[in-house]
Amino acid sequence: MSYPDPRYFGDHGEINATFRPATAEPDFIAKPRPDAPADATGTAYHYLSTTISTGGEYGLYRVDMGPEFGGPSTHFHKAMSESFFILSGAMRLFDGRRWITATSGDYLYVPVGGLHAFRNESGEPASMLMLFAPGAPREDYFEGVTELDDLSQEERAEFFLRHDSFFV
Repeated sequence: MSYPDPRYFGDHGEINATFRPATAEPDFIAKPRPDAPADATGTAYHYLSTTISTGGEYGLYRVDMGPEFGGPSTHFHKAMSESFFILSGAMRLFDGRRWITATSGDYLYVPVGGLHAFRNESGEPASMLMLFAPGAPREDYFEGVTELDDLSQEERAEFFLRHDSFFV
């Protein structure tokens, strides 16, 4: 395997990096489900690198889940891979064969088409990084998935198809 073909053709490099401090506020906070406990905090999404900011190369998101139960059921993507890196707490990750309790430092890579799921069922907060490659507009997915109860069955099906999410 070799390096990809060059995409930058200058001779001196550019000053174009971006920095986001850990103290930055989340870009989006999903409301807790209606059946969640009164003290539920919801899920906070930090849009670290979006498909727009990386030119479609990848998307990187920090997801901070509250102690309430949450996460998608088993699904796959036809256009992108997805990776999970646990920062803190305990997350249940499904690798297509089994559920694994993942903790700080654990990592799961899911190739295109790979069955997977994740959930926080620990009763404690958990935080992870999610990486999608190539990049996709996952911000619209994270923000729209909280409104699914307001959609018809046909609208829900179209939403998941538009966001490359195929549930089994």
